[in-house]
Amino acid sequence: MKIRLTAFFYLFFVIICLQCSPEKTLESITVETDKNGQLQVQVTAEHVQQFKDKGFLTYTDFGAAGDGKTDDIDAIAAAHKIANELGLPVKAENNATYYIGGTTRSAIIKTNTDFGAAEFIIDDRKLEDRTSAVFRVESGKEPFNLEGITTLKRNQEKINHSLPGTCLVTVTNTDVKHYIRYGLNQNNGSSQTDIFVVDKNGNIDMDAPIIWDFDRITEIKALPIDAEVLQITGGKFTTIANQAESKYNYHSRNIAIRRSNVIVDGLEHHVTGEGEYGAPYGGFINTSECAYVSIKNCLFTGHKTYQTIGNAGKPVSMGTYDISLGRSISIKFINCSQTNDINDRTYWGLMGSNYCKNLVLVNCSFSRFDAHKGVANASIRNCELGHMGINAIGTGTFTVENSTIRGRSLINLRSDYGSTWEGEFIIRDCIFIPNTGESGKVNLINGFYSGQHNFGYTCYMPEKITIENLVIDDSNYTGEYKGPAIFANFNPENTSDSYVELYPYVKTKVLKLKNVNVHSGKKFRLSDNEYMFNEVRLVEE
Repeated sequence: MKIRLTAFFYLFFVIICLQCSPEKTLESITVETDKNGQLQVQVTAEHVQQFKDKGFLTYTDFGAAGDGKTDDIDAIAAAHKIANELGLPVKAENNATYYIGGTTRSAIIKTNTDFGAAEFIIDDRKLEDRTSAVFRVESGKEPFNLEGITTLKRNQEKINHSLPGTCLVTVTNTDVKHYIRYGLNQNNGSSQTDIFVVDKNGNIDMDAPIIWDFDRITEIKALPIDAEVLQITGGKFTTIANQAESKYNYHSRNIAIRRSNVIVDGLEHHVTGEGEYGAPYGGFINTSECAYVSIKNCLFTGHKTYQTIGNAGKPVSMGTYDISLGRSISIKFINCSQTNDINDRTYWGLMGSNYCKNLVLVNCSFSRFDAHKGVANASIRNCELGHMGINAIGTGTFTVENSTIRGRSLINLRSDYGSTWEGEFIIRDCIFIPNTGESGKVNLINGFYSGQHNFGYTCYMPEKITIENLVIDDSNYTGEYKGPAIFANFNPENTSDSYVELYPYVKTKVLKLKNVNVHSGKKFRLSDNEYMFNEVRLVEE
């Protein structure tokens, strides 16, 4: 009887163990680097089935330690490589801290990625390649050249070419130079370029039209736009800053977005380890040759400002960015802010852009908005901008609404690119708190134009400026302060007909003012240089 009971309990124990046993453990996935530095990942059919059953991949599946010390970049890149092949999303482990060292390896993201509550440490102190992105967001669709298109005209509505679907088109003419920079960072300009969206029948999206005449085209290519939105969510990233020499050797250790239709939501980026010197950064979020990207509920960090010797042989402060936008259309920042004080001059302005169209900021708190080599159409709504304010050149309509601006001017037209805006300014329901310091001069529209430098294009002031319901909080200004001016003195030497502009400036035609409230009680005036703006038609309501 005792033997039978023993056998019974043994059988019962085996059954319970079988019921409680975990799934069969598969062989570890092999992640190796070949002699050319290429990542080689070997997965079995069983692994593939396991991923499909689970519905996603993790970095742990590919050997990531997540301990904040072991370099996990190969495991991270391997996870995305297989996820891209299987069309499955990637999820980070919420309790993990992934360390990413200085090896040259980029993780290519082509599927939805949830970084969740995971932390990522990006160590930039010893790098093999400072230009190697940590993550690259790419399309599975290949770009192609557009044959037979030899010229383009500004505001052209259609190209004579059918396409497989909606595409982003980039065009270049290396024979023409634009943005021939003036000042301490002077240069010989950049090749004429443009970017626009075309549907399958060749119709151009006129919300972002062609802005230049191309008498010759040296390169034109189409990048198919994915119909599906790719989502990247969560993640707390901390960059241990580089300790390189302070010169223009930009670091691009970032999330480089090279695909259209992308949403980045809930990401944080922090910076630590900045010392007495260091090289500048080209944006932790960096977009290029893409359209329809939304950055929502994200937190960024301004970088410490370092100096170097510019092209004119004199010291200059180097621009360094946590957000950098280039050759991009319809980029939106919604409910975003930064970790450091937006009025702390120790840190450079948060964002910069080149060759963009339709940039939008909504409910954001940034130290600066900046468009270097032109933006076509921009809007800033319900925002607060800090010590570097709004700096821009470009075309189209620039709208600033229900926002507080704390820069040296309400809008600064960048003098290094000709203080040019060909189009219209609309400023409504805003508060301007100037921080001009000892100069004591408060100007709403700032800029400088000598008329002696060829920027590669005709330079304009906004044809029409509308300012409605503006509060100018200049209550801290005392002494010889004269009160605010609409326009700065754009050229102190241009005070009579005897001054000749080799490259004439096209001035504002209409200035419409309604309900402008000046806290100091002083009257605002058109400009300290009445001659330059004597033909502006002022309409007050």
